[in-house]
Amino acid sequence: MTALTVRLPNSVHQKIKELAARDDISVNQFIASAAAEKMASVLTLDFLKVEASKGQRIDFEKYMSLVPDMPAQRGDEII
Repeated sequence: MTALTVRLPNSVHQKIKELAARDDISVNQFIASAAAEKMASVLTLDFLKVEASKGQRIDFEKYMSLVPDMPAQRGDEII
C-alpha cells in the first residue's frame, strides 16, 4: 500500500468526511473507492474507443439490412 498526501479544499474534505461517515467507512476508504471508480470509468472509455475504432461502416450496414422493416412492437415505440 502507498501513502499519498492530497491537498483538498476544506469544504471538499468536510463533505468527504460526512459521506464516509454516512456509509460507515473511513475517509481513506472513501477516497480509495472514488479513485477506483474514476479509474474504471477512464479505462472503460479507453476500451470502448479502441473497440469502436475496429468497427467498419460496411459491417454495420450489412447487419442493419437484416433487420426486418416493420413497426415497433407495442411499448417500443419512439415517442
